[in-house]
Amino acid sequence: MSGSVIAGFDGSPESMAATEWAAREAVRRGLRLDLLRAWPLPKRDVVGSEQSYDQALGRLTDREAELRALVPGVPVAGSLVSADPAEALEAAARRAAVVVLGSRGLGTVHGFLVGSVSQEVLRRAVCPVVLVRSDAGERNGPVTVGLDLARPADAVLAFAFEAAALRSAPLRVVHVWAPPPGSAHLSYGAIGGLEGEVSAGERADLAEALESWRARHPEVEVTTDLVRGKAAVELVDAAATARLLVVGRRRHWMPLRHHHLGPVAHAAIHHVRCPVAVVPYE
Repeated sequence: MSGSVIAGFDGSPESMAATEWAAREAVRRGLRLDLLRAWPLPKRDVVGSEQSYDQALGRLTDREAELRALVPGVPVAGSLVSADPAEALEAAARRAAVVVLGSRGLGTVHGFLVGSVSQEVLRRAVCPVVLVRSDAGERNGPVTVGLDLARPADAVLAFAFEAAALRSAPLRVVHVWAPPPGSAHLSYGAIGGLEGEVSAGERADLAEALESWRARHPEVEVTTDLVRGKAAVELVDAAATARLLVVGRRRHWMPLRHHHLGPVAHAAIHHVRCPVAVVPYE
């Protein structure tokens, strides 16, 4: 594996949880752990700024020491950057295997939490970004991935299978589908027959999408769920027993103001309690 695990740190309980999760992920991946603390610090010659800088650096240094004790053998380094947090994290993501941020969920805005900073990083990062809540804890459930067969799936499946393999955990693949547009006017019997045909087709497509990945990771126990409904709702429900939820988001090459996460990723980062990995795809 290349790159490092990079974790955003701002001293909050959420970032404490994120850095601990990131340390354990660095162990699993055999990578170094880099802590990043960044915000628009005042110039060093402003009254009080020297003390503020020293306090921030001290908390970062303390956290480095705590994590070295937690995961001995893993290289841990911290950096304090005087820069916009989203820009600093986006730049760091270019050399990272994964970026890990803290989250309170439900749209709270503060530091690296879900809000303007984290959502900017999620929209712009070129590597997977994992959001970790302070109350997530360690779970023993499956790694769960939401798969949209209408979108490119390789990057999302690669991350999900790797995450399951690294944890010796089962992988649950959830594909949510809806009846074809215009079918609502059909009779009940006709709808049932049509849904059966659509469901069979979706299941065949799902099996085909997973075939090569099952062959690459025969050690991973895979289960599949084909669910009718709205993906944003069904995946939040499916994540109730997950240790990690993996979802995708399209990687944009247009101006930032046009970037968006999409309804599934948006619902997941705000309402799912387990860690959520958002994986960019072309």
